[in-house]
Amino acid sequence: MQFFKIKGTITNENWVKENDNKIDERSNIRKIAKRSREFNEKLQNKTDAFLFASDATSDELTAGFILKNAEDIPILSERYAEALKLNVANISVEEITFAAIRAMLRDADRAGYIEDDDEVLENFGLDVLCGNRLFRFGENLLTECEKEKIYQKAGKYQMNGDLLPELDRIFKSKPQKKIAGHPVHYMLQTDDTEARKNVSRLLMQALYSKQRIRSRRYSFINIYPSSDYSEYVLECLYKSCSSGTVIARYIVDECDEDDYATGDMETLINLCEVMKRFRNQVLTIICLPRECTKVRDFIYENLGSFSIVEIRDVPATAEQARDYLQVLAKDRGIRSDKKLFAMLEEDKTYLGTEMRDLFDEWYNRKLKTSVYPEYKEIATVKKEAAKAAPKGTAYDELLKMIGLEESKKVIKQALDFYKAQKLFADKGMNAQRPSMHMVFTGNPGTAKTTVARLFARIMRENGLLSRGHLVEVGRSDLVGKYVGWTAPAVQKKFKEASGGVLFIDEAYSLATENAGSFGEEAINTIVQEMENRRDELVVIFAGYPDEMEKFLQSNPGLRSRIAFHVPFADYGTEELCQIAKYQASKLELRLTDDAVEKLAGVFDLAKKSEDFGNGRYVRNVIEKARMAQATRLVSGDVENLSRKEIATITAEDIEMPANTKPEKGTMGFRCVI
Repeated sequence: MQFFKIKGTITNENWVKENDNKIDERSNIRKIAKRSREFNEKLQNKTDAFLFASDATSDELTAGFILKNAEDIPILSERYAEALKLNVANISVEEITFAAIRAMLRDADRAGYIEDDDEVLENFGLDVLCGNRLFRFGENLLTECEKEKIYQKAGKYQMNGDLLPELDRIFKSKPQKKIAGHPVHYMLQTDDTEARKNVSRLLMQALYSKQRIRSRRYSFINIYPSSDYSEYVLECLYKSCSSGTVIARYIVDECDEDDYATGDMETLINLCEVMKRFRNQVLTIICLPRECTKVRDFIYENLGSFSIVEIRDVPATAEQARDYLQVLAKDRGIRSDKKLFAMLEEDKTYLGTEMRDLFDEWYNRKLKTSVYPEYKEIATVKKEAAKAAPKGTAYDELLKMIGLEESKKVIKQALDFYKAQKLFADKGMNAQRPSMHMVFTGNPGTAKTTVARLFARIMRENGLLSRGHLVEVGRSDLVGKYVGWTAPAVQKKFKEASGGVLFIDEAYSLATENAGSFGEEAINTIVQEMENRRDELVVIFAGYPDEMEKFLQSNPGLRSRIAFHVPFADYGTEELCQIAKYQASKLELRLTDDAVEKLAGVFDLAKKSEDFGNGRYVRNVIEKARMAQATRLVSGDVENLSRKEIATITAEDIEMPANTKPEKGTMGFRCVI
């Protein structure tokens, strides 16, 4: 099916004058609508087509043609103008997209040249392609290209082993005016987006020049492993592309052979059925990632007796890469040098994307040092990005927290590691986000939960997580009461935490000595979900150091899936004093120097206790000091209290731990802030 826009100058005497009058203009529109209707009724006895005017109110006629079969457009245009009883000169014909013809139909409907634009689309089976949110496709028009230019462009891609022989076959074939059909279709296997687009275009340009495809219009669809495109909607797309091309692009992050079987391949089955049905009317180009061999085999199994020419992205040797880099340099009009070729390793092979990335890096450096030396000292974006601190307020809050130096260091390493994946992707490293699962080990009150909340926000603010929320769970949230409840409970919490952080506190409580227990089932399910959702969320296990080590030994796959171990050390006396001053400031209170000195003594004594609560203990001490201060103040001259006195905590308000008293004559222990 082809769509055309026709324009021409109306030379009827007094035509413009007649249309100056609104009544005459409406009358002329009705006449054109009636004559178009009559013309289409006669035409449809011979061919499937629809011709309509979309504007004829000035001295120019604009019309649209929908044709199922190839026609002599100039002759058809003249016949249509005669049927409208219009003298039209300087007729121009332009092939247009489906979106453009649809817009012209809407304009014609509003103006009154046709009765119902939706009905026209429905008659041609095109209505399904309009407004279908579950099915998206793109389209474009092919530009014509000469044979020499096609070969010249083809030399820029690492597919010459397959591409050039096929171009030879295309240009060797003789144009067939009467026989319509496609002896072969194509499969492009490459990870190079630019190569995929341009090689597809070169094939179509070659075929169009030899009249193997008659339409310059081509449509493209993206197919994902979970796509659900029905056979009917794909058939409608193919109907609209008769005499043209459909490019089907299979899109995945990576072709994991082990995960292949879990994918929903129904769309590919439907595509193969429609391809077979329209094999002679529509050219199909299938684009696959380079390593998707199982998907390729699956398509072949469902196509049956269908001829496919494979064009693959073959890695180049170092010598071939040198030749390719020289071609790129020549194309840019710049002379290659030793620094360019020094970037290649003799024992390594290179894909097209890798070679272009190497060339771009060299070329940008060349521009700054040789062509425009004025910019020699300007740093690259990559260099600036490498130096840039993590983004967002959460990271600033983490840095302001007292102590936790080792924890801050490991979290900074985690963020730098992710940054490295992005910055060094062009060096062959995996650009996907690495697993960021963590273990937080430390005693109570060492800020594990607080840091986990901040880390969730840091991940969101730096583009690692979509939501950055924290879901905190314990054993009771993950272990079911009855058989069959545990796995769904774990899966529910993972789903709830998707896009954020799942914080499993006292995770060691899941590990028991009994084999086959609900706790063991929970751990096994957690390990499975960690792998299945490694790109969706981060799991943080938290607990005491010794118990967490036993927990990690409880399942062989658990430790290997955890990328970072973050220790939370107990706070020193000085750090506890700083925390006390910080917590007091949040309550708009200040501690006197004597109060801080006494607090240091309190903390020194409290730290000897086995159940010392670190930051929690400090919070309790400050709360008790507030109550003691209130008792002290209300027992005095309340009416004459100053604001400063109300906001001050003194040594008198600090309570010593039970059964401990400072030595006689001792004011406390010195804490240097």
